[in-house]
Parts: sequence; C-alpha cells; structure tokens
Amino acid sequence: MKITVNGQQHEVTVEDDMPLLWILRDELGYTGTKYGCGIAQCGACTVHLDGFAVRSCQIPASTLDGADITTVEGLGTPDAMHAVQQAWVDHQVAQCGYCQSGQIMQAAALLETNPDPTDDDIDTVMSGNLCRCGTYPRVRAAVKTAAANLKEV
Repeated sequence: MKITVNGQQHEVTVEDDMPLLWILRDELGYTGTKYGCGIAQCGACTVHLDGFAVRSCQIPASTLDGADITTVEGLGTPDAMHAVQQAWVDHQVAQCGYCQSGQIMQAAALLETNPDPTDDDIDTVMSGNLCRCGTYPRVRAAVKTAAANLKEV
C-alpha cells in the first residue's frame, strides 16, 4: 500500500491487521507517536489521518491505502514549530512528556475545526487524551495561547 506521512510518500507491505501505530513506529521510524494503552482510550497514539485526529493503535493497515497521515514530527520543526508546539513549550506543559505528542496532535485538530474554543470545548475534546502527570490546566492554557497565536498569522 502507499501512504503519505508528513508529506512524504511511502510504500509499505504489512499484514492487513497491523495497526497504523506500528507502521509509523516500526516500519517507517516515526517514533514521536507513542504506544499507550493499545485500545484507543488514552490518546498517546493520536495522529491526523486525512485531516482528522485518530487513535493510530486502532487503525488497521487494510484501511490506509492512499491515506494522508500527519504525526507530531510533521506538525512543525524545531526551527519552525507549529503554534500548538510552541504554546506547549511556552506553558511548560510536559512533565514526563509521554502523552504529549498525542495531546499536541489532538489540540492541533481541535484548532483546525474550532479556532476559538471555550474552556468547555477544550476540556471536552482533550478529555480523551490522558495525562498521568495531571497537566490539564497547562494544556488548556496552551490551547488558548495557540488559538490566539494562530489568529495572528
């Protein structure tokens, strides 16, 4: 199958039931996407699939031919961070950092569809991304900062 990841086309041959998460990490080397629970309940593996935030641990290879996927590595670069990534740094959201790539991808998807989210909007959308360190107030603040910064662009 052919998939595009972060703007680069790849041809991969894997079993039909292999989850996108393992294609990204093991086959293509995109290790920013993390394994958390394996049952789509924690959000650590969140990526964008054809523009929508999805849990990559539950997306089988058989559904991916021609897909356009964005991982945290493709959202921005260290020299040109996406507004959400920059807000995460500015608000020092990460503690252990394990869930952060999924959090960032979910937040970026939220701002694509809702450029001016309320606290309730943020809490509702981000509630599927669990953080054992409990940085939820920082997540909310970072999403608001990113929203404001995206409006300025």
